[in-house]
Amino acid sequence: MAETTETTGGGAPETMGGHAPVTMGGHAPVERYNPYTGRRVVAGVDDAVPTAAQLGLEPPRFCEACGRRMVVQISPDGWWAKCSRHGVFDSICGVRR
Repeated sequence: MAETTETTGGGAPETMGGHAPVTMGGHAPVERYNPYTGRRVVAGVDDAVPTAAQLGLEPPRFCEACGRRMVVQISPDGWWAKCSRHGVFDSICGVRR
Protein backbone atom coordinates (compact mmCIF):
# COMPACT_ATOMS: atom_id res chain seq x y z
CA MET A 1 0.00 0.00 0.00
CA ALA A 2 1.47 3.36 -1.06
CA GLU A 3 1.77 6.21 1.42
CA THR A 4 0.31 9.54 0.28
CA THR A 5 1.27 13.06 1.24
CA GLU A 6 -1.19 15.95 1.28
CA THR A 7 -0.08 19.10 -0.47
CA THR A 8 -0.92 22.70 0.27
CA GLY A 9 -2.18 25.14 -2.35
CA GLY A 10 1.36 25.74 -3.66
CA GLY A 11 2.00 22.05 -4.24
CA ALA A 12 4.52 21.75 -1.37
CA PRO A 13 4.02 18.84 1.00
CA GLU A 14 2.58 19.80 4.36
CA THR A 15 4.80 18.97 7.31
CA MET A 16 3.57 17.26 10.45
CA GLY A 17 2.53 19.65 13.17
CA GLY A 18 2.09 22.72 10.97
CA HIS A 19 3.27 24.45 7.86
CA ALA A 20 6.78 24.58 6.47
CA PRO A 21 8.73 27.78 7.30
CA VAL A 22 8.34 30.68 4.89
CA THR A 23 11.25 30.94 2.45
CA MET A 24 12.30 33.45 -0.17
CA GLY A 25 13.45 31.99 -3.49
CA GLY A 26 14.32 28.63 -1.95
CA HIS A 27 16.75 30.20 0.54
CA ALA A 28 16.77 29.91 4.32
CA PRO A 29 13.57 30.73 6.23
CA VAL A 30 12.79 34.45 6.49
CA GLU A 31 13.00 35.85 10.02
CA ARG A 32 11.46 39.13 11.12
CA TYR A 33 12.39 41.24 14.10
CA ASN A 34 10.37 43.74 16.10
CA PRO A 35 11.63 47.20 15.02
CA TYR A 36 11.11 48.65 18.52
CA THR A 37 12.49 45.88 20.75
CA GLY A 38 14.86 43.97 18.44
CA ARG A 39 13.37 40.61 19.44
CA ARG A 40 12.62 37.94 16.84
CA VAL A 41 8.93 37.83 15.87
CA VAL A 42 7.44 34.46 16.80
CA ALA A 43 3.94 33.48 15.67
CA GLY A 44 1.52 33.28 18.58
CA VAL A 45 3.77 35.19 20.99
CA ASP A 46 2.84 38.80 21.73
CA ASP A 47 5.71 41.27 21.93
CA ALA A 48 4.92 44.50 23.75
CA VAL A 49 5.24 47.58 21.56
CA PRO A 50 5.94 50.84 23.43
CA THR A 51 2.97 53.24 23.65
CA ALA A 52 4.92 56.00 21.89
CA ALA A 53 5.57 53.64 18.96
CA GLN A 54 1.88 52.70 18.79
CA LEU A 55 1.05 56.39 18.51
CA GLY A 56 3.61 56.89 15.75
CA LEU A 57 5.85 59.09 17.90
CA GLU A 58 8.83 56.74 18.17
CA PRO A 59 11.01 55.73 15.19
CA PRO A 60 12.13 52.11 14.84
CA ARG A 61 15.44 51.42 16.58
CA PHE A 62 16.13 47.93 15.22
CA CYS A 63 16.17 46.55 11.64
CA GLU A 64 13.14 44.35 10.86
CA ALA A 65 15.22 42.14 8.56
CA CYS A 66 18.21 41.35 10.79
CA GLY A 67 17.48 42.72 14.29
CA ARG A 68 20.61 44.91 14.36
CA ARG A 69 20.53 48.25 16.14
CA MET A 70 20.18 51.11 13.64
CA VAL A 71 21.58 54.64 13.61
CA VAL A 72 18.55 56.94 13.98
CA GLN A 73 18.35 60.67 13.25
CA ILE A 74 15.24 62.58 14.28
CA SER A 75 14.40 65.97 12.77
CA PRO A 76 11.37 68.29 13.08
CA ASP A 77 9.87 66.96 9.84
CA GLY A 78 10.51 63.21 10.36
CA TRP A 79 13.27 60.67 10.94
CA TRP A 80 15.63 58.32 9.13
CA ALA A 81 17.19 55.08 10.35
CA LYS A 82 20.20 53.33 8.83
CA CYS A 83 20.97 49.61 9.08
CA SER A 84 24.57 48.69 8.31
CA ARG A 85 23.34 45.74 6.21
CA HIS A 86 20.01 46.85 4.72
CA GLY A 87 20.33 50.59 4.04
CA VAL A 88 18.33 53.65 5.00
CA PHE A 89 14.64 53.82 5.91
CA ASP A 90 12.79 57.07 6.52
CA SER A 91 9.45 58.33 7.79
CA ILE A 92 8.55 60.19 4.61
CA CYS A 93 8.43 57.35 2.12
CA GLY A 94 8.54 54.44 4.58
CA VAL A 95 10.81 52.41 2.30
CA ARG A 96 14.49 51.86 1.74
CA ARG A 97 16.35 54.71 0.03
